[in-house]
Amino acid sequence: VQLQAFGGGLVQAGGSLRLSCAASGRIFGSDVMGWFRQAPGKEREFVASITWSGSSPHYVDSVKGRFTASRDAVKNTVYLQMNSLKPEDTATYYCTAGSNGYNYWGQGTLVTVSS
Repeated sequence: VQLQAFGGGLVQAGGSLRLSCAASGRIFGSDVMGWFRQAPGKEREFVASITWSGSSPHYVDSVKGRFTASRDAVKNTVYLQMNSLKPEDTATYYCTAGSNGYNYWGQGTLVTVSS
């Protein structure tokens, strides 16, 4: 499984970004696609997840109501729509996938939110 994340950038507080994660390889409907982030000097943290079939979204409390995970079956891509961004959302965001834990990781994409 190969994952490629992109879509990061610089945005002002209150703005929006959409991250994309293009996936290839053997991925099954029950596999979980996850988004993690790591801010400078902090540990990597879970942000959101959704199954490859596009169901069962989960979010960390700090992004609930602001971030939405989704999947495009035609494009084999999962998305993380991020609205009402805050400076504390600044981090490198990673997409990941797996059936029993997160076995595959893509490269990160940097999101910087200015105040």
